[in-house]
Amino acid sequence: MLLAAVQDVQNAYFVGWGTLSLLSAGIAQGKNRSGLNWFLITLLLGPLGVLALVLCEKLPPKALPVN
Repeated sequence: MLLAAVQDVQNAYFVGWGTLSLLSAGIAQGKNRSGLNWFLITLLLGPLGVLALVLCEKLPPKALPVN
């Protein structure tokens, strides 16, 4: 019974960590940054990755090439 409770907590932990990573990817794209890179950073660093992202300023949009 105790093992099942520990397993449930671990599953919830991984679901929360993954959700945090998805949210940081969305925030990153809103700041004109790579969503995939920030997803991976947050997957590794967790809340510290999100804090770093929130403290980053928004990048200017990329200009389209003129032909």
